[in-house]
Amino acid sequence: MGSTQGFTKEFNRLVTEERNERTMDLDNLDTIELVARVQQEDFEVAKAVQLCLPEIAKAIDIITARLKDGGRLLYFGAGTSGRLGVLDATECPPTYGVETTTVQAFIAGGKEAMFRSFEDAEDQKQLGINDVIEAKVTAKDVVVGISSSGRTPYVVGAMHQAKEQGAAAIAVVNNPDSALSVLCDVTIAAVVGAEALTGSTRMKSGTAQKMILNLLTTCTMVRLGKVYENLMIDLKPTNVKLRERAVSIISILGDVPRHLAEGALVASHDKCKTAILMLKRKLGRAKAEELITKCDGSLRKALVAEV
Repeated sequence: MGSTQGFTKEFNRLVTEERNERTMDLDNLDTIELVARVQQEDFEVAKAVQLCLPEIAKAIDIITARLKDGGRLLYFGAGTSGRLGVLDATECPPTYGVETTTVQAFIAGGKEAMFRSFEDAEDQKQLGINDVIEAKVTAKDVVVGISSSGRTPYVVGAMHQAKEQGAAAIAVVNNPDSALSVLCDVTIAAVVGAEALTGSTRMKSGTAQKMILNLLTTCTMVRLGKVYENLMIDLKPTNVKLRERAVSIISILGDVPRHLAEGALVASHDKCKTAILMLKRKLGRAKAEELITKCDGSLRKALVAEV
């Protein structure tokens, strides 16, 4: 059996570059054994993320406060990490009704890097600096640097510049004591251990990053009043599926049949939360929206507040 050590002294410092003793014979397994061996490693991911819950909660409180003050949540990453940031940011407007500028993602190499690998882009610190400057980051914003190694030059450059411009900084990494942790207000380090395929951080590390980004945006949006119970009451009904979901939510929370829920959605100008309040409190659209604003976007508060 070969050595379990990394390839160089530098790589030996990174947990994500260590060789995994449990997967040293991948090329000698039949297909079902191969799949089982690789998949077994995924069981460690959720455990690693669970250990980070205090830091994740701290990050969510920071993001919530900044977004309430008109700030933005901005992701910076390279390769898989960058693509995961783009995925998370892109899902926020239809799911939670936020503006497309509220949650944004930047990837080393630009938009084209979503579909083609530009491996050298991640090595250019200046590109990260430039993207932060072009994004006009301010002290109201939160920047999240996503990097398995915790030392990707593009991400390090972005975080350096963001801090210079007064933004809150959060690191999502998969190695302890990383370069990014020194720069950031909160470091979320989900140490998932050696990958099944040595150094392939799109696997366990990427899965952990996806879990963490899901938590950051989902829980922030709950805190911002975009969720009632476990229903997405600020979704944008921009296609058949989302419109059907909106009507179902209005029907459930408004305790009305489908046709009345559809009518309320139209009357609310396609605002699910407004439609629910109109039905529950027998209000017109303008008055319902006024009450929601008065209650800081909270449907729960608006349902019991004085009109």
